[in-house]
Amino acid sequence: MKKTVRMIGNHFILAIVSLFIIIPVIWVFVNSIKASADILLEPLSFPREFAFHNYIRAWSEAGFGTGFINSVIVTLISVTLIVLVSAMAAYVLSRKKFRFRIAIQNTFLLGLMLPTFLAMAPLFLLMNDLHLVNTFHGLIMVYTAYSLSFTIFMLTAFFKQIPYSLEEAAIIDGCGPFTLFWKVMFPLAKPGLISAAIFNFVGIWNEYILALILINEEQFKTLPLKLANIMLVQQYHTDWGALYAGLVMSFIPVTIFYLIFQKRLIEGSTAGAVKE
Repeated sequence: MKKTVRMIGNHFILAIVSLFIIIPVIWVFVNSIKASADILLEPLSFPREFAFHNYIRAWSEAGFGTGFINSVIVTLISVTLIVLVSAMAAYVLSRKKFRFRIAIQNTFLLGLMLPTFLAMAPLFLLMNDLHLVNTFHGLIMVYTAYSLSFTIFMLTAFFKQIPYSLEEAAIIDGCGPFTLFWKVMFPLAKPGLISAAIFNFVGIWNEYILALILINEEQFKTLPLKLANIMLVQQYHTDWGALYAGLVMSFIPVTIFYLIFQKRLIEGSTAGAVKE
C-alpha cells in the first residue's frame, strides 16, 4: 500500500513538473501563429486566425533564415570535431599508461574551471590578431577548444568501462593501434559518443556570448545573435509574431536531434555503471 501511494505521489509530482515545462512551450508556439496586435492585447488567448506568415517574415525579413543556416553549419562541424578529437584523447588517457598522463588529464580538467567571461578580452585580441574574427572557422575553432575539456572528461568514463579483454582479443587478431581504435573501441563507445554529441549540440546551438564576441557582421551571425537582434529592434518596431516564430525555429532542431538519439542517450547515461 505504501509503495503504491509513493508511486502515485511520484507520478503526480512528475506530471506537475512536466506541465510547467510543456505549457510555456505551447504558449510560445501559439503566439508564433498570432498577429502581433493579438499577442499584446490577448496574450493568453488562442489565435482568431492563423498567421503562418510570421514564419515567412521571420525567415526572410528578420534574417532568421541566414542565422539558422549559419548555426547549422557551425554546430554540425563543431560537434563533429569535438567528438572525434575528444574520443581519441579520452581513449589514450583512459586505456594507456605513459609518463605525464595524470598531468595531462588534470590540465584538461582545469579547463572546466575557466569562466568564459574571464577569457573574453584576451580571446578577442588573439582571434583578431589571427584574422579569425567574423569567420566561421574561427568560431568553430573556439567552440571546439572550449568544449574539449568537458567532452574528454565525459568520454574517459565510457572508454574505461569497455572490457580490456575485447582490446586484447583485437590485438591478438592483428589489429594495429589505428585499426584497434577506429574498428573496435570507437564503435563500442557509441552510446557515450552520442551522449557527448547531444550535450555539445544543445550547448553550441544556443551559445551566445562567444558568438557575440567574435561575430559582428550580419552575414556570419548565428541564430542566437539574430534572436537577440530582433529583441532589441522590438523597441522601435513591434513584430512579436516574427519573434515568437524565430523562437520556435530555434528549439525545433534541438528537439528533433534529441528525439532521434533519445534511446542512445539513455543507454549512454547507464553505460558506465557496470564494471567488467
